[in-house]
Amino acid sequence: MINVAIVNDQDMIRVGLRTILDAQADITVVAEVRDGLAGVRLADEVKADVILMDIRMPGIDGVEAIRRIRAKHGAAAPKIIILTTYDQDDFVLGGLRAGANGFLSKGVSPTELADAIRDVASGGGVLSAAAAAVLIGNLTEQPIVRTDPAMTARFEELTAREREIVAAIVAGAGYADIAKAMYLSPHTVKTHANRAMTKVGAHDRAQLVSYAFQAGFGTSPAG
Repeated sequence: MINVAIVNDQDMIRVGLRTILDAQADITVVAEVRDGLAGVRLADEVKADVILMDIRMPGIDGVEAIRRIRAKHGAAAPKIIILTTYDQDDFVLGGLRAGANGFLSKGVSPTELADAIRDVASGGGVLSAAAAAVLIGNLTEQPIVRTDPAMTARFEELTAREREIVAAIVAGAGYADIAKAMYLSPHTVKTHANRAMTKVGAHDRAQLVSYAFQAGFGTSPAG
């Protein structure tokens, strides 16, 4: 069972999320609070596998709450997914830099939300298309002077299929879109992506994209 905690200041949003998640056989909501400071305390008091964190809340915002949770608990901290209507550059980059494992829009479907929680709980990461575009845009606007040879060597170990899927991820596509385009099952796409992340040492898709640019992979015409 995946234990989820919700940090959001809107009562209706919390009720809606609890209803969606409690309907899943393998997910249960163990706590919900309405501000960032309470979210930080929650990480001390409740055994949650994944925290759904809003951005704009009373007290401290979600980014600062994530930063404090990571600073206090380190690798033992719960996985954290930012779930918000705000996908501006500073929120996306600030949240990922603070240690979020994913960034999703509140417009995500119930199925996509549940799948994202499962992915993150199992060690993966999730990014909405808008968040991926922000991350990629930030990386391309700050070109790397030279590629990292060690990182390039890691990407050279990928199979042709893994490289194809990584290229799609770098372009901002989600697993479902990649599966449809390549006539594969989402599970197969995820398996290839996980193998690629393991080979290059990335802990989630956001880091995979960052490493790809460091390796020159993201700017290579050959993909």
